[in-house]
Amino acid sequence: QVQLVESGGGLVQPGGSLRLSCAASGSIFSLNDMGWYRQAPGKGRELVAVYFSGSIIRYSDSVKGRFTISRDNAKNMVYLQMNSLKPEDTAVYYCYHVGPYWGQGTQVTVSS
Repeated sequence: QVQLVESGGGLVQPGGSLRLSCAASGSIFSLNDMGWYRQAPGKGRELVAVYFSGSIIRYSDSVKGRFTISRDNAKNMVYLQMNSLKPEDTAVYYCYHVGPYWGQGTQVTVSS
């Protein structure tokens, strides 16, 4: 079993930044697939940034160059640094762990 708890969402103006954090507990291993998905209103859940096999990172084309995923295996934490945010980044962001396991989600709203 894996438990995931996200934090760091909120309201930010276009062009601003946010950092999401995901605290993981349970059967966590450094090579496990782990990362972030998001779901905008009326849309399906989509990959944002995920570690595969521990070190291979895949980003959505829509966030490349703006978002950075990082991982602290000693603390069982995964982070998502989001810069140059756009209104279309508005969504509920979910922490993901292979299983699959999902966190409860954290709302990110980009609006002026």
